[in-house]
Amino acid sequence: MKISAVGGRAAFAKRLIPFLIAGLLAGMLGACNFSVGGDPTYPNDRNKNERGASGNGSTLFGEGGLLSNNSAAPDNGTSGGVGVNSLLWRASLDTISFMPLVSADPFGGVIITDWYTPPQTPDERFKVNIYILGRALRADGVRASVFRQTNQGGAWVDAPVALNTGTDLENAILTRARQLRMSGQQQ
Repeated sequence: MKISAVGGRAAFAKRLIPFLIAGLLAGMLGACNFSVGGDPTYPNDRNKNERGASGNGSTLFGEGGLLSNNSAAPDNGTSGGVGVNSLLWRASLDTISFMPLVSADPFGGVIITDWYTPPQTPDERFKVNIYILGRALRADGVRASVFRQTNQGGAWVDAPVALNTGTDLENAILTRARQLRMSGQQQ
């Protein structure tokens, strides 16, 4: 009985081989590029206007697009390859450069720091979250959240932050952005 089962499988395999070969040949022929009247040039050789890269700022990576560095444009902080205002982004990083970063997302406009303990007060630590809200350089384009903890008996406990701390940080960022903008216009 075992011999007949093995023999049956061999016979089935012999009948299956021509179908497998026919399928492979059909797949190989289907992958060939027969000329059926299409454009024989590779897409990179086509006219750029045909693909939508007209150079008028209408594309993602073209002139005036997301990753452009158009030096002829006024320095309003909207160019430079980030998704938010680049002046506010650089000013935010400059302002909190003394704190260790956990995350910095230039396209989403979010900067999150790790806890920072000032050397003068080793029993308290601070954490900052900065949100850049758009591509325009505006006073309401940046938000800062400051968190504070104090060490009480070896455990860090949340503590209140002065009400004006977040606003003062936002003002420092805006002042630095103004300095960056002025230094860019003088060059």
